[in-house]
Amino acid sequence: MKKSYLSLAILLASSVLWIACNNATSDAASDTTTGVASGAVTLSGQSGVQDDDSQKDVVKIAAGSPDHTTLVKALQTAEYVDALSNAGPFTVFAPTNAAFDKLPEGTLTDLLKPAKKNDLRNILEYHVYIGVLRPEMLKDGMSFGQANGDNITVSVKDGATTVNGANIIASIPASNGIIHVIDAVLLPPAK
Repeated sequence: MKKSYLSLAILLASSVLWIACNNATSDAASDTTTGVASGAVTLSGQSGVQDDDSQKDVVKIAAGSPDHTTLVKALQTAEYVDALSNAGPFTVFAPTNAAFDKLPEGTLTDLLKPAKKNDLRNILEYHVYIGVLRPEMLKDGMSFGQANGDNITVSVKDGATTVNGANIIASIPASNGIIHVIDAVLLPPAK
């Protein structure tokens, strides 16, 4: 009699585990096929990591800034968000929305077209240095190689620091580097 109760208990436990596993699998399958989990869009890659406790990375800082919505849209269009969400370290020279507004009319609209993705990415990578350049490290006449392979030049005059003529108006530390907010879009030299 003991053996039959033990066999029945094992059979019952196995059935419960099988049902639980199948429900979890079907729930997960529905989430991945729809891309929606609990009513929210599921992000992929490093940018999809949810962490409300740690210091924010350069992308999350820019995404939280009302002055950088154009930059964030450009990063998304160029599929550069995950790259800048990684460990880095990165120094990002982040143009404000007003800086993008200074571009000739139609330039930004043209760059956001799918056919111009490589051109847009080249411009965005011209705003990224691999490593951390804190404000006190930026000295007059220094030149730095950017992620796109071109160089930028720093100028310091009367306490004001510029990069290729764009004023650095703020510097914000991030978990994976630093952001220098600038008042102009840096355009790579023509090749």
